[in-house]
Amino acid sequence: MKKIITVIALCILAISAQSQEKAKDYSEKVKTLDSTIETLYAVISGERGVERDWTLFKFLFKPGAKLIPSGKDEEGEHKVSYMAPADYVKSSGKWLVDHGFFEKEIHRKVDTFGDITQVFSTYEAFYSKSDTKPFMRGINSIQLLNDGKRWWIINIYWTQETKKKPIPGEYLPK
Repeated sequence: MKKIITVIALCILAISAQSQEKAKDYSEKVKTLDSTIETLYAVISGERGVERDWTLFKFLFKPGAKLIPSGKDEEGEHKVSYMAPADYVKSSGKWLVDHGFFEKEIHRKVDTFGDITQVFSTYEAFYSKSDTKPFMRGINSIQLLNDGKRWWIINIYWTQETKKKPIPGEYLPK
């Protein structure tokens, strides 16, 4: 019986060691504000058929973080949705892979006080990296926390540009 327990324990230790070896170290991706924002855009972007690294995506967010899309519904009423990062993956992940999606930051306005930072990040979205004309533009309002060790995304609240609601010049490249 002792031999069986010893063998089982050794197997568990071996599996645990292999899992730890395979776990990626994403710490460099959240070391600076720039690397965190760049990683956010990069991790959701990819050609049609290319899977995203959803483990890295979720790593960017502080537990309890929300992704909050906003806009008008068909009746013209303002609506918002509140999603955890895992909910975003469930609702949008397949679409991003099926259609191809590249979101590119074209302008950034940053305000910081203490440990908190608010970023207004203007974006353009493309179906492929080779596209020259975006199919969509908008602004991501990204709230972040620096805990002294890394940057955490607390919330991303965004809206798309429309003909009736163009992006103001102060949030576009000069």
